[in-house]
Amino acid sequence: MTDRLARRLGLVDAIAIGLGAMVGAGVFAAFGPATRAAGSALLVSLVLAGVIAACNALSSAQLAAMYPASGGTYVYGRERLGAFWGFLAGWMFVIGKLASCAAMALTFGTYVAPAYARPLAAAAVVVLVAVNYAGVKKTVAATIAILVVVLAILVIVVVTAWSSGAPDLRNVQLVPESARGVLQGAGFLFFAFAGYARIATLGEEVARPEHTIPRAIPIALSIALVIYIVVGTTLLATLGASALASSSTPLALIADPRLVAVGAAIAALGSLLSLIAGVSRTAFAMAGNHDLPHVLAAVHPRFGVPHRAELAVGVVVATAVLLADLRDAIGFSSFAVLLYYAIANACALTLSRTERRWTPAIAIVGLVGCVAISVSLPLRSTIAGAVLAAIGAAVFAIRTYTRPSASR
Repeated sequence: MTDRLARRLGLVDAIAIGLGAMVGAGVFAAFGPATRAAGSALLVSLVLAGVIAACNALSSAQLAAMYPASGGTYVYGRERLGAFWGFLAGWMFVIGKLASCAAMALTFGTYVAPAYARPLAAAAVVVLVAVNYAGVKKTVAATIAILVVVLAILVIVVVTAWSSGAPDLRNVQLVPESARGVLQGAGFLFFAFAGYARIATLGEEVARPEHTIPRAIPIALSIALVIYIVVGTTLLATLGASALASSSTPLALIADPRLVAVGAAIAALGSLLSLIAGVSRTAFAMAGNHDLPHVLAAVHPRFGVPHRAELAVGVVVATAVLLADLRDAIGFSSFAVLLYYAIANACALTLSRTERRWTPAIAIVGLVGCVAISVSLPLRSTIAGAVLAAIGAAVFAIRTYTRPSASR
């Protein structure tokens, strides 16, 4: 049985994976909370989030080209900063994204049939694990199909709003009332863009990664940013800041609620499909270094996927959606993602002049941006994330003490 993954993804495949993760449930749900923080300056938060995401993306892209293996920043941290920082990045990513998987599954179940949200969520997890299990090309095909449907629904929503004559661009302001509000708004929106990490975490399955990944990540992020700007401008211009901030389903206020519900449910599936793929690849990489049980470091001989890691992720997420309501308890996931990217930027700063593709200023902006957004998050989220990081550090210390050779 092989312990490496086959390189089957081309440029279009990689872009689809990243774009499918970014244009997911966030586009249906992130604008309300972001507007409550940023007010009429929502687009300022959106652009700020896009700039920081772009810096993180470029740092990740050049590192992924150098280290084209599954695991993303877990791999870069180990190679550039040492075993602890790699472990911490992988720990934060896996734990935080497992909670995100459960939240996306519950979002799907709630939109389809609220009374049966939990069993539907668990069923969705089982089906999508089966899709991922069948091979990464099947994952890409399903992602593209979901993405096409979601984009078609968004086009209908935007066209409907503007053809009604309701949008008023005077509702859009570019001068923020509060710097902290803009930062917090950027925090809510940043995580909608964080899906480009899926391209890096699947790096071992990308053909010609040194060329494909540095192209795929910026392209996917640019397309997603344009989509979010168009949708955000439409919502703010049509509803105004007050109505947008008070709604948890703002798109349903400017188009057929049934159509929006279908779009949100399908988008949640797309995000969940991508999340399962990304988390399982990071778990696979960590298991290969004995940072997780080594039994997970296996590749299916026929389908060429980390099948044990995917099954483990599926079991954990399906159990979580049946036993706990995580939609309101995953604030630490936001902190986890920011720490993950802060480590990625720190790794990029260690690159020599001959190794790096872009100026170190990009990594500096990304690192500072991650820190600034993390401290602007609600206190409960920051505390939960810090506790998660402390638990990860303790796990690493215990593992190193009991098995010193594992961290070398």
